[in-house]
Amino acid sequence: MLIRLGYEIGISCAQPTPMILSLDLHPDRRADIRWQSGVTSHPMVPMRTYVDQFGNRCRRLVAPQGEFTVRYDAVVEDSGKADVIAEDAGEVPVDHLPAEALIYLLGSRYCETDLMTPIAWQLFGNFKPGWQRVQAICDFVHNRISFSYGYARASRTAGQAYDERVGVCRDFAHLAVTLCRAMNIPARYATGYLGDINVPADPAPMDFSAWFEVYLEGGWYTFDARHNVPRTGRVVLARGRDATDVPIVHTFGAHQLLKFEVWTYEQKSEPVATELRRAPRAADAPLSLSA
Repeated sequence: MLIRLGYEIGISCAQPTPMILSLDLHPDRRADIRWQSGVTSHPMVPMRTYVDQFGNRCRRLVAPQGEFTVRYDAVVEDSGKADVIAEDAGEVPVDHLPAEALIYLLGSRYCETDLMTPIAWQLFGNFKPGWQRVQAICDFVHNRISFSYGYARASRTAGQAYDERVGVCRDFAHLAVTLCRAMNIPARYATGYLGDINVPADPAPMDFSAWFEVYLEGGWYTFDARHNVPRTGRVVLARGRDATDVPIVHTFGAHQLLKFEVWTYEQKSEPVATELRRAPRAADAPLSLSA
């Protein structure tokens, strides 16, 4: 399967403003790129790339004063398979976990495990450890939170999402991650492209999506508390402890978001065109920038 994906983001800055972009495809998907335009900006500015402590490919730049646009367009090859289901995967005891998974047991900015642990054990302590328990957490979060772009709030934590019972995809992911960690299951936050492939088309404008991954026997597995069904065509941009580690655009200064367009859809033929597909963005779509 071929997937066309990309973005165009416009920002206005009151003065030259340093930025970090977490918009490059994750290194584990770069071998799947069949064609790409490369990251371009207007006006053109120098960009430097680096790999952060979580293995994400990031991009540094200084946006000039005034309007600034960054864009990317690509076609990637995908297996066409839905998210893996491994119902027999059990939990890995903490003392047997690989060292790199331990950080995903700890609390973080949006995942207050200290507050949620009693609730997690009360709700999920009697479930079979492993896949069944994680799926129970996913079901719970899916049913507890009502989704709407109008509910977006960049400061909402997992505990607040639990209490308020509203949110966007990042809130679903944060609450599920927190409940998993509270049950001693390593869980990490992921963000990327998720188009309407093999599912009914969503009439809302496309946006980046957030989901989560857990470490069970056999490695890391993908779960999505917002949709709560296996999906086809996920393309990861970045992973981290929570949204703090992987903001789409992190600005170090005042800015105004002028434009935000994302596209991701199945492309039926080999890439030949370089024309960007454009789609409107809902006025109340969740913020993808962080000051």
